Amino acid sequence: MKNGLSSFVRRPLFSDTRLLAVVWLGVTLAGSLIKGLRGSYNNYLIFKGTFFHAIEQLPLFGLYPAEYADCNHYGPLFSLFMAPFASLPDVAGISLLMIVCSLTLFLAIRSLPIGNPCKAFVVWFTVNELFTAVAMQQLNILVAAGIIFSFTLTDKRRDFWAAFFIVLLTLIKLYGIVGLAFFPFSKRKPVFVLSLLFWAAVMFAAPMLLSSPDYVMGQYSAWVHEIAVKNGDNLFSLHQNISLLGMIRKISGDASYSDLWVIVPGLVLLGVPYLRFAHYRNMRFRLLTLASVLLFTVLFSTGSESSSYIIALCGAAVWWCVTPLGHTPLTNGMMIFAFVLTSLSPTDIFPRSIRMEYVMPYALKALPCVLIWLEVTRELWCRRYFDAPAADIDKTHC
Repeated sequence: MKNGLSSFVRRPLFSDTRLLAVVWLGVTLAGSLIKGLRGSYNNYLIFKGTFFHAIEQLPLFGLYPAEYADCNHYGPLFSLFMAPFASLPDVAGISLLMIVCSLTLFLAIRSLPIGNPCKAFVVWFTVNELFTAVAMQQLNILVAAGIIFSFTLTDKRRDFWAAFFIVLLTLIKLYGIVGLAFFPFSKRKPVFVLSLLFWAAVMFAAPMLLSSPDYVMGQYSAWVHEIAVKNGDNLFSLHQNISLLGMIRKISGDASYSDLWVIVPGLVLLGVPYLRFAHYRNMRFRLLTLASVLLFTVLFSTGSESSSYIIALCGAAVWWCVTPLGHTPLTNGMMIFAFVLTSLSPTDIFPRSIRMEYVMPYALKALPCVLIWLEVTRELWCRRYFDAPAADIDKTHC
């Protein structure tokens, strides 16, 4: 571990919490203001519209060309979520929404059971993806936070609040459902299940505060239809399906096969390590599972876009912190590859010709994360993790 990258993350300034918070929130505010002051915030107008449309009991998934381009794809609960932001001036609403999302992710990363240098590494490694997601006014920041909190709160026996994040993000964007992957690690499974049922009932009905039960029930039905339509539209979209599914689809150019031919084997690879019951007590095993779930969420979704990779790169960074391989030229090289191709490819730093001719048309932004996910899967399948009955990783790891 005495290589340059590991030594760098050990430096006190690098892992100073105050510096990290200033950089994290500074990037969030900068991205919000740049887009807000330029008037380039179509996604926020969609978000804002869901609140007012719900009050007026208008379709949440209709087209409103006089208000914004495209249409809403988030669930009815999102209209209530937007209530604190929608009535503010647009620049203030964007900034506050993005600060809430980014601060939640920052706190989620701080909650991880790893050493401070490793937490700092996760923050620094994903800060460019944070800017990308903020600039696009995307909730993927909150999704990443919710998945991590689902893990850490379950691990700390706070199942009630873990269930809160799972249900909240499931009823907003569906991605939150992957938090159920941590149910096997719960030490209070009845509490976990009852908490899920409680929050599902509360949050399912909550949007009715803005409108009526009949309207909300109709919008849930419309949401299911919208998701199915959107899935078909995403298949060859240049800015969507940036995933393992999309990479295979776009490189092959074949529209005839079902994504289930890729998703089902992926679920098997994800699920087999859960049969290693004796390893559940080992913190490294559980953290590698978290890394696997964060990567899987993006790689096996046709809805994945550039801003989704704040979720996947959080998973890659967690893997680098806890991999049993240590910080070798191989693991460091995989992370550098991910930073260059996944994180930098949408920026002006990356050669435009390569981005436009290869990276975007063939969804190659996903490639480094695919390789890391396969390595995480191999480690979960093949490594032995019961070196101690309740072995936590060394919290000075990194």
